[in-house]
Amino acid sequence: MNAALVALAGLAWFGLLYRWYGKILDRKLFSPNDQNPTPAVALRDDRDYVPTHPAVLFGHHFSSIAGAGPIVGPILAYSLFGWLPALLWVLLGAVFLGGVHDYGALMTSLRNKGVSVTEIAEKAVSPLAKGLFAAFSWVALVLVQAVFAVLTARTLAEEPKIVIPTVGLLVLAMGFGFLVYRMHMNVWLATALGLAVLAGLVVLGDLVPVPAPYGFWLAAAFVYSFVAAILPVWVLLQPRDYLSMYILVFGMVFGYLGLFFLRPTINGPALTAAVSTQGPLWPVLFITVACGAFSGFHSLVASGTTAKQLRKETDGRLIAYGGMLAEGALALLVITLMAGALFWGAAPEPGLSGFVFQDLLKGSANIAFGKGFGRAVATLGVPLPFGVAFGILMLNAFILTTLDTSTRIARYIVSENLGQRFPLARNRFLAAGAGLVLGAWVATGNAWQKIWPAFGAANQLVGALALLVTTAFLVSLGKPKGYTLWGAAFMWLTTEGALLYQLLFQYLPQGNWVLGVTALVLIVLGLLMAWEVGRKLLQLRQGPQASLAPAK
Repeated sequence: MNAALVALAGLAWFGLLYRWYGKILDRKLFSPNDQNPTPAVALRDDRDYVPTHPAVLFGHHFSSIAGAGPIVGPILAYSLFGWLPALLWVLLGAVFLGGVHDYGALMTSLRNKGVSVTEIAEKAVSPLAKGLFAAFSWVALVLVQAVFAVLTARTLAEEPKIVIPTVGLLVLAMGFGFLVYRMHMNVWLATALGLAVLAGLVVLGDLVPVPAPYGFWLAAAFVYSFVAAILPVWVLLQPRDYLSMYILVFGMVFGYLGLFFLRPTINGPALTAAVSTQGPLWPVLFITVACGAFSGFHSLVASGTTAKQLRKETDGRLIAYGGMLAEGALALLVITLMAGALFWGAAPEPGLSGFVFQDLLKGSANIAFGKGFGRAVATLGVPLPFGVAFGILMLNAFILTTLDTSTRIARYIVSENLGQRFPLARNRFLAAGAGLVLGAWVATGNAWQKIWPAFGAANQLVGALALLVTTAFLVSLGKPKGYTLWGAAFMWLTTEGALLYQLLFQYLPQGNWVLGVTALVLIVLGLLMAWEVGRKLLQLRQGPQASLAPAK
C-alpha cells in the first residue's frame, strides 16, 4: 500500500468532515451567532481579554495544543501495535471525539464569560465537581510546567544552535505585538516581516551557537513562563505562539510534499499484536496517542486562553475544531512517514541501513521522526542533514509554547476558583507564582520522573471530565446529549480502565507505591466526577435550566 495515497485519503477525510460534521455541530449544539458579544469584546481589558484576528488566534491555539504530543504519541503507538490502529484512532478520534471536545470547551466557555472549564463545572454540575476538577487540573498543569521547563533547559543546553532563534523569537514576538496592536499594522504585512526576521535568526543561530549550562536555562525557563503569564497576552504569549506556528505549518507542508514525491510503500505491519509490552490495545492505545486524536489539555487551552481572545463566535469552529483536525493531520503525517519512509526491522539494501525504525527509536522518537522527515523532504532537493535537523526542530520548537500557556492557564484556575473567597488569589503575580514555585521544586528534584508515567492517563481523564461538563451544560440548554455523552463515556471508561490496568499489572507488581497511589487517586476522582455528572443529568431530565445567551 502506498503511504502517500493513505496520507492523501486522510487529508481528504479531515477536509470533508470539517465541513460536514463541523456544520452539524454548529447547527445541533453550539449555534454560533456573531450578534452575541464574545467575552473578548464584552470584557475587553487588553490584558487577558483581547479580540484577536482569527489567523493570529489560530496560531496561538494550534501552537499551544500541538508540538511534541502528536509526533511522539503516534510513533510509540506504531511501535507497540502497528500503523493501522494508530491511524484509525487519529482519523476517527480527531473528528468525533477530540474535535468535539475542543470545540465544546471553547463554546461552553464563551457562554460563561470566558472562564475555564473547571469553573464552569460548578454551574453545569455541582460545587464538588468544580473543586475536584479544578484541583486536579491545577496539579496536572504544575506537573506540565515542571517537565516542560526541564525539557526546555535540556534542549537549549544540548543544542546551542537553537538559542539565538529561541531567545530572539521572544523579542521578535514583542515587536510583532507592538506593530499589530499599537501601530495597527496589517497582520499579514507584520507576519511577512516577522517570518523574514525569524528565518534570519535560524541562520544566525546555526552560525553562532550560544552554549550555557542546564541550570541557567532551567531558571530562565521559569522566569520566562512567569513573565509570559502576567504580561498582557498580546505582548508576548500570543504573537510568539503565532509566529512559532509557521515552523510547524511549513514543516507539515514540506513533509507531505516530500511524502507525495517519495511515494513509499508501507512496509511496517498493520497490526503487530492485540497485546503489547505495555498492555492490551484497549485501553493502552488511547492513552498513548492523545494529541492528534483526543487530549484533555486542549480543553484547558480552549477555555483558558483561547476563549478570552475570540473576537466573534463564528471563528470558533475554525480555531477549535479546525485546530484539532490540523493536529490530526500532523499525526497522520507522522504515522505515514514512520510506516513508509522508514523500514521495519531491516533495510532492503545497505545504503538505507540508517533508516530502520527500531534502530532509530532506540535513540529517541525525535530522532526517528527527524530521519523519516529528512528522507521525505530530500526528494524536494533539501539536504538530508538539514531535513533531519528541521524535523527535530519541529518537535523541539513547541516545548516552550506548552510551558508558557500552561502557566497562564494555571494562573486563571487559581484566580477563578479561589478569587472570591481569597482576594489575594486574584492577584496575577501571586496566582502565577504559586504554581511556578511548586513546579520549580518538582523540576529540581526527582519527583516529576516518578509521577510523569501516569500523566498520559491523567491527561485523558481531564478530557473525559471536560466532555462530561460540556455535556451537562449543553443538556441544561435543551441540546441533544448524544454528540458529547457517548464520547465522554468512552474516554471515561478507557481512562479508568487504563489506570486500573496500570495499578494492578504494573505499579503494584513493581512495588511502585508513588505511581500506585497516584493511579488510585485518579480512579477515585474519575468515579466521583462521573457520579456528580450522572446526578446532574438525571436532574436535567426535567427540562432546560440555562439560557442560550452568553453570560453577562
